[in-house]
This record gives sequence, C-alpha cells and structure tokens, in this order.
Amino acid sequence: MTEQKNAPIPLSAPDITQAEIDAVTAVLRTPHLSLGPELAAFEQTFATYHHMPHAVAVSSGTAGLHLALVTLGIGEGHEVILPSFTFIAVANAVLQVRATPVFAEIDPVTLNLSPAAVEQAITPRTRAILVVHTFGVPAEMDALQAIARRHHLALIEDACEAIGAEFDGQRAGSFGDLAVFGFYPNKQLTTGEGGAILARDPVHAARLRSLRNQGRNPEAGWLDHAEIGYNYRLSDLACALGRVQLSRIGEMLARRRAAAERYHALLAEIPGLELPPLELPCRTISWFVFVVRLPQKADRDRIQAALAAEGIATGRYFAPIHLQPAWRSQTSAAAARLPLTESIARRTLALPFFNRISSSQQEKVASALRDAAMFPQPS
Repeated sequence: MTEQKNAPIPLSAPDITQAEIDAVTAVLRTPHLSLGPELAAFEQTFATYHHMPHAVAVSSGTAGLHLALVTLGIGEGHEVILPSFTFIAVANAVLQVRATPVFAEIDPVTLNLSPAAVEQAITPRTRAILVVHTFGVPAEMDALQAIARRHHLALIEDACEAIGAEFDGQRAGSFGDLAVFGFYPNKQLTTGEGGAILARDPVHAARLRSLRNQGRNPEAGWLDHAEIGYNYRLSDLACALGRVQLSRIGEMLARRRAAAERYHALLAEIPGLELPPLELPCRTISWFVFVVRLPQKADRDRIQAALAAEGIATGRYFAPIHLQPAWRSQTSAAAARLPLTESIARRTLALPFFNRISSSQQEKVASALRDAAMFPQPS
C-alpha cells in the first residue's frame, strides 16, 4: 500500500496479508465455522511454538485470565498478587472470581513485578502470583518461580503482550502453571479478537476446554454439561487468521525490532527523554509497544495534544489500575502504596508502533515529539 503524505499515523495497525485473507476465505467455504479443524490446527501450532503440550484457544485474553483463575481454584477469600501498572483486565478477572487483587510494586527498568515486592505482599491468604510480561519484556521468571514454589503458590503468566519473548532462552508463557495470550488487533499476532491459554497439565487443559464451551463434557452430547461454564470459544475464522499469522511470527517480530531500533536512533538526542532499553540481561524482548518516559516536569497532555494536531496518535501506557475511577472504591486499590508505579505512569507515552510503520512515519513522529516537548537541558 502506498503511503499517503500527511496521512494520520495510528498508534497501532494489524499486519494482514493475502495469505491470511485466503485462509479465512477458505473457512467460509466449509461448514466448520466453529470448533472445527482450524481450531485444532491453531492450538497445536501454538503449543508447539512454545514447546508446551497444550494450548486452548479462547475468545480473548481477558477470557483466558478468567478461565485460568477458575481452573486453578482461585476464588473467594483468596488473594492474588499482581501489578497495577498493566491493563485493567488483569485485576478485573481476579475480582470476577471473587478473589482479592493485591497490587505490588514494579521494577524501574523492566516495569514488571518486582520479586522483592511480591515476597513482601504474601500473606496467609495468598494463592497465586499473576505475572505480566509488560510491553513484551519478560519478567524475572527465575526469582518469581522460586517465590511461588517456596510459598506453594500458583504462578500465572499474562503473556498477552509477549509472544516470542524469552527469559534465559525459554519462551514467555512456558514458566507458569498456566499462561495467557491475547490476540487483539494491536498485538504482535492478531486473530481480530481472541486469546489462548498454555497448559502443562492435561487435567488443566481438559477443564479449560470444557469451561470455554459452556462446561460441556466432551465425551457426552452437546446438551450434557459437567459444570457451569462460559461461551469463550474462538471461531475457526479467527483460528485460520491466527495460524497464518503464527507462520509469519519471526518476520513480524523482526520488523518490530527494527522499528524499535530506528526509534532509538531518531530519539536518542532529545534531552531528558528516557527510551526503553533495546537489550536486557537474559531476555529477548518481543516489541509490543514503544513507550518513552518524559521528564518529571513535562506536560504530557500538552505534548499529546501537539502530536494529535499533527495527526499522530499516542497513548498513556499504563494508567495504574488502583487509580482508575472504576477501582478507587475497592479496598485493595485504596490500600495500595505504589510510589514508583505512580511516578513512572505519569511520564509514559506510547508512540505509534506496528509491523509496517515506515521510516518516514517514524521520522515524522520524532520531529513532532522534538518540537512539542522542548525539554530542558539536563542540569
């Protein structure tokens, strides 16, 4: 597609080729629009990619979080430790199973849960740690695994932003008892709407498959239900799209890595602007977004408005959950003391970032940010 001069630059954009279109069209020519062969093929390919025995496709990453908590028996009277610096669905899912989210502080570099903060947050009611691989940067999984084992806690990975990321040579999503992925159009891999759960235990996988399909017993008839379940199925249309996307995942992640490197080169000379690290020890980053940190005294709203006037979309990634209007009345939110989370969140700005962002688009973003920011020289 030819890039139009002065065209708006979106925050994100899906990368769909003719191969995906052909795969989805092929499904439409069959009677298998749901629970068909594309579902099984996508799940198998996804599990194999992560060197895991089981993958269960679901309707969204949020649905996956909900089912993971239900499957692991997390419920009323239990506490789940998680970050506040993440998408709100993480905490919502905990509340929806009637458990209590306990917000812990993050690491200032990776923006993931701090293992030391997790250790401090554990109480006799703690049943699980919900680790988010923020922005595609793997969390410190060796330390978090050790904490979970020492305290006999379930470990759930939210890898919705981290397909292809690695910690110490092992792919994100292959550390926890269960791991959840999301495939919304802004993700590295998309199925439109959709998600998946990775499981090591075949009992967990079987229950996940039953729960996503109204609690049906797979060995019985369509109207036989073993327990109360949900309609969290993912269509064969979405799975066909996801299967082709997964076949291209190496290429797509390489494009995103190259875009991150271009931003680094373009933005490096802007004084006071803090860029995300390109390299971190023991980690391979899966570039989900490109989030910069503005100086402490920068007016983020003014900068966003200036970029918007140039047709450049930006985002506040993330507004802390415990400060969100929907959460302020919750006891666990009111109890949260997260000065580092709040300080960093006030300064973050996500720039346009997607597989096929062009060099000229990135140059326009960098120029507009430089003009809008007018950051003071460091003293």
